[in-house]
Amino acid sequence: MTTTIETGSVTERPAPKKKVLYVDMDNTLVDFQSGVDRLSPEIRDEYQDHLDHVPGIFALMDPLPGALAAFRELAELFDTYILSTAPWENPSAWTDKLLWVKKYIGGDEDSPAYKRLILSHHKNLNRGDFIIDDREVHGVKEFKGEHIFFTQPSYEDWNVVMKYMRTLA
Repeated sequence: MTTTIETGSVTERPAPKKKVLYVDMDNTLVDFQSGVDRLSPEIRDEYQDHLDHVPGIFALMDPLPGALAAFRELAELFDTYILSTAPWENPSAWTDKLLWVKKYIGGDEDSPAYKRLILSHHKNLNRGDFIIDDREVHGVKEFKGEHIFFTQPSYEDWNVVMKYMRTLA
């Protein structure tokens, strides 16, 4: 709250509202390849064209370099949510993504990700100012806010993205 004194009286004004930011998981916060690297050759061959359908694969993944610190800072600067898609044909992915968030970012009420995980195949249905995502699928292309296209020129890694995002807060 901001306090303003007007002619002897005190008026309470709400603090300025933070801009809404969504951050993707796979290949944005999470290193998808690290999970693939932990699969047996037999499983890789069986699921070669759809590795995201491997049961339990999302529980095997590591964070991308700089992703966790970036998320924590973004959560201070913006009204930040994790917005990810879980493969329809891989029911364990829905649970594994939540468990990944709890493991790496935190699961208690003090965590910047507490109850801020949204799983959707239609990311454009979420209203917000920004989305950081490495692809233009699942509604990202139709998202009404600005798409920060992670890993593309100008947004190659978390250091570059954070430099830009700080200017937008």
